[in-house]
Amino acid sequence: MGKPTGFLEFERELPKKRSVDERLHDYREIETAPTDSNSKQQAARCMDCGIPFCHNGCPLGNIIPEFNDAVYDENWALAYEILSSTNNFPEFTGRICPAPCEASCVLGINKPAVAIEYIEKAIIEKAFELNLVKAKIPKTRTGKKVAVVGSGPAGLAASNQLNQAGHTVVLLERADKIGGLVRYGIPDFKLEKGVIDRRLAVMQEEGIEFRTNVNVGVDIKADELLNEFDAVVLTMGSTVPRDVKIQGRHLKGVHFAMEFLSQQNKRVAGINPEFDHRGAPYVNGQIIAKDKHVVVIGGGDTGSDCVGTSGRHGAASVTQIELMPIPPKDRDSSTPWPNWPMMLRTSTSHEEGCDRHWSINTKEFVGDENGHLKELKIVDLDWQKDPETGRMQMKEVEGSERNIPCQLAFLAAGFLHPQQEGLLNDLELEFDERGNIKTNGYQSTSNEKIFAAGDCRRGQSLVVWAISEGREAARSVDEFLMGRSFLEAKAVSMFNPAFAHA
Repeated sequence: MGKPTGFLEFERELPKKRSVDERLHDYREIETAPTDSNSKQQAARCMDCGIPFCHNGCPLGNIIPEFNDAVYDENWALAYEILSSTNNFPEFTGRICPAPCEASCVLGINKPAVAIEYIEKAIIEKAFELNLVKAKIPKTRTGKKVAVVGSGPAGLAASNQLNQAGHTVVLLERADKIGGLVRYGIPDFKLEKGVIDRRLAVMQEEGIEFRTNVNVGVDIKADELLNEFDAVVLTMGSTVPRDVKIQGRHLKGVHFAMEFLSQQNKRVAGINPEFDHRGAPYVNGQIIAKDKHVVVIGGGDTGSDCVGTSGRHGAASVTQIELMPIPPKDRDSSTPWPNWPMMLRTSTSHEEGCDRHWSINTKEFVGDENGHLKELKIVDLDWQKDPETGRMQMKEVEGSERNIPCQLAFLAAGFLHPQQEGLLNDLELEFDERGNIKTNGYQSTSNEKIFAAGDCRRGQSLVVWAISEGREAARSVDEFLMGRSFLEAKAVSMFNPAFAHA
């Protein structure tokens, strides 16, 4: 424990944000860089609890009190060693993770929680600054070849772990660049893409092969994939968006959120935005929010990203509507510590300007004579608990139906499941009741050579869960290929290196 009285002396303090007036004119990251002195002070607030619930709150099981202690001692090498032992990409989680670890921080019972996410970012940025992030090239290879399909956080984590186990890894991505939704879904003002590129350079040096513009199932057929590789890990995410099937859905100006976000990320990267990230031309051309009334349908993070991007385009107005009732402003008794609290959250995009409304249902997209969206017909909802089932049920509020101006509507209501047509059907995979890949653990129930991880297996989730899934799937693949896990082999190798295969 770095400073026994730290949690009494210091308040929670997050990095300063650039002013709204400044950041609305660019796509650079909003938060200023962490400083050594502030990182040390924030790490001092960790109480090194007898039972650190933050371990359980984090899907990766990060060893949080120990790296906090190392930061307080300014031992950055040790802090990085501890953090990287469980987290492949703290530069991602330190920027875009909602930090479930902080929700279960013991200090958070009666004080603001330790700023764990900020400290993670401070550690990894300092590690890169001090050249501590070095390529770890496996000393031996197993002779086994593994294909990973999809290069989001789950695919990157699985590739990283499998390569360190000594397997030859080929990461296949149908887009023109590696990164999945971190590349083409998360706006640059939350995560600049140079952060991805510097990590990819390390992974390539370690021996991982990246193949982009490869649509597996089309460019490489399913049977070719199974014949060429000893194992296949599917990490293509949950890519089928939830649609709104109401009158006027066909109008020009109604788009899925990810189409808008990926276009803008391509512009920032200097890539032609006339084509999507798979090289297909956009049906309706480029989506520009400047001088338009924008309505974002869906109250989650993706909707918030649309809000921030629309503001940077110079939208006339930005409104975000949500079907569900407004959450409580503070932790509710229904989600007590250390559970993840269902409560109202305000993002940096909301701070930049946005009208937010809850308990609203979209009834119709209203167009003009040229087939362009001009208004949105909405209605207020009244949510009541059913006395028999206990479930919340919605009822339209009589007389509340109205039209609001809208030239751009973004559907940000989440994703249903992975695309089943093509590769997954060709592989004759089984799907669960939600349409995700059905597995026994991480191994497909229909073919022992095929594994799945991330959103395509568990459903739409967090980046930290994707990394965790990729790591666990890699362990299962290693057990399948070698008869035991890489971690067990490493433990044996401490006593007799002849038993280790990497």
